Amino acid sequence: MESVSAGAIQASAGHLLWPEPEWVQRAVDTHGWTWVRTAWERCSRVAGSWFDHAKADAAVALFPRVFRLTDDRFAGKPFRLGFWQECIVRLLVGWKAPMEIIDEQTDEPMIVHVRIFRRLMLWVPRKNGKSEFLAALSLLFFILDGVVGGQGYVFARDEKQAAIIFNKMKAMISLAPGLSDAQLFKKSIYLPKIRALFELLSGKPEGKHGKSPTVIAGDEMHEWETPDLANFLRQGTGTRLEPIELYASTAGVKSNRTGWELWEESRSILDGTTDDPTTLVVIFALDPDDDWADEQNWKKANPSLGISPTVQFLRREAAIAADNPRAEAHFRCYHANQWIDAVVRWLNLKKWDACASDKAVWKDWRDGIGLEGRRCFSAFDVSANEDITARILAFPPDEDFDRWVLSARFWIPEEIVAKRTRQDRVSYEKWVGMGALETTPGDYVDHNFVQNAVAADMERYDVALVGYDPWNATKLYTDLVNDGADEGRFLKMRQGIPTLGEPTKFFERLVMSGKLDHGGHPVLRWMAGNAAVKFDDNLNYAPTKKKSAEKIDGIVASVMAVGLSMAEEVEGPSIYENRGILEVEVDYL
Repeated sequence: MESVSAGAIQASAGHLLWPEPEWVQRAVDTHGWTWVRTAWERCSRVAGSWFDHAKADAAVALFPRVFRLTDDRFAGKPFRLGFWQECIVRLLVGWKAPMEIIDEQTDEPMIVHVRIFRRLMLWVPRKNGKSEFLAALSLLFFILDGVVGGQGYVFARDEKQAAIIFNKMKAMISLAPGLSDAQLFKKSIYLPKIRALFELLSGKPEGKHGKSPTVIAGDEMHEWETPDLANFLRQGTGTRLEPIELYASTAGVKSNRTGWELWEESRSILDGTTDDPTTLVVIFALDPDDDWADEQNWKKANPSLGISPTVQFLRREAAIAADNPRAEAHFRCYHANQWIDAVVRWLNLKKWDACASDKAVWKDWRDGIGLEGRRCFSAFDVSANEDITARILAFPPDEDFDRWVLSARFWIPEEIVAKRTRQDRVSYEKWVGMGALETTPGDYVDHNFVQNAVAADMERYDVALVGYDPWNATKLYTDLVNDGADEGRFLKMRQGIPTLGEPTKFFERLVMSGKLDHGGHPVLRWMAGNAAVKFDDNLNYAPTKKKSAEKIDGIVASVMAVGLSMAEEVEGPSIYENRGILEVEVDYL
């Protein structure tokens, strides 16, 4: 709380804009950060507002004297604010406005001067020092404000994520001269002189009522399941004169409703659609029409470019993304700070086509020619009545083959071939004629054909494991076991990110590196072109499709098959055992 000269109050009350200092002009004219000028002008228009230049200068000077960086080559070095961080600190600390309160001793009204900004919403890509900055800001307002009985809280989607910020706060305290009296615990920081407590919270809103925060720090808004915890904490600030909410995030997946709505709220405040002078919105991101691959645009989204991330790092990531639609989505989200669709195209067909040393050998591999007796992993993806059912064998490299080999077989009901050819405008009839697609009598796939094929595989090859999705294949599995197949070789693999996330990444690496050979199978190529991936909030992904006519059964089965090799590498209980993660029903297909 501050006092201010009558002349300054009168000038602001008349809605005269306060003159821009040099740093505001430099932020806009040199760097194009219009958010700085927007915040300055809006605060200027608040009745009675004034800017405390001395306080802002002192806060900026304080950072390298008190705070130390915590990681990698920066560890232990003074925290010298980047210019973008300096602008944020000056705006948060410097702008004040009068507030009328009731003196608790006299019951008379009185005027105090408090900070205008109550909330920071910072959107900045990864590797720009977001976590270090959020930790230091939290300490700035918690410790150096010195509120007796102050309460601080940090949260994120879950406790593990929130601990990243909290642990940095503890590290900064341990390195900071003059803060040695702070008591550090696993999930709390206590300041005995002022009886102030800062706590690490889980991301769940349950049990969080009744708190009275002075400082609230929330990380990775794009992953929050609900806004409830932030709302509960904000509602507890009613008795505080200068509470502050410090929120930071990268962009995310549009399907996360909470994160997307917070982004939209931020944009609305920034463009003036929503009138909220108490929230400082800072967005570093490429516009939708900007070319993410153009190095000249990277600085626009990455204000710390050159320090962290390095240009060399972004060049490498951009090169990876250039040939991979999935990797492009990652780059745009993490490094261009652009929100992405939940589903994007996945495999580059040029890379896929390069994974065939002989584009006609699929016929031999379909029949097992040249693969007899070899060790392999099997997976089948059983369709609904009129769809394609797939069986894939994945043979790992050995002394005869230096790449993974895929043997593919597909079945479709005989009576719907003509209908599907006409309706979906896909070459079903042609594929049947060339033996790439097999038919079963009637209008649904006869699972006896698939059962016989899987049983024959287990006789012909050294099948280590067989993966199947119990959603449609429990009967087929049961029939195989009842017919004498070894039950111990079968593993449930439910469709979705929890189960197929890591196998999907492995399969993608095989394709992109040319370590896979599919023999040029035409149906499998069609499915590779159809395949998309669906992201979760952490940008983990698994195969999916954009349209119902776009079949991807063979790609899903291929991911399952190569993924089974990962199960074998795990010592002890497999990640693909019939419990735990595989019992989670997540249907992304």
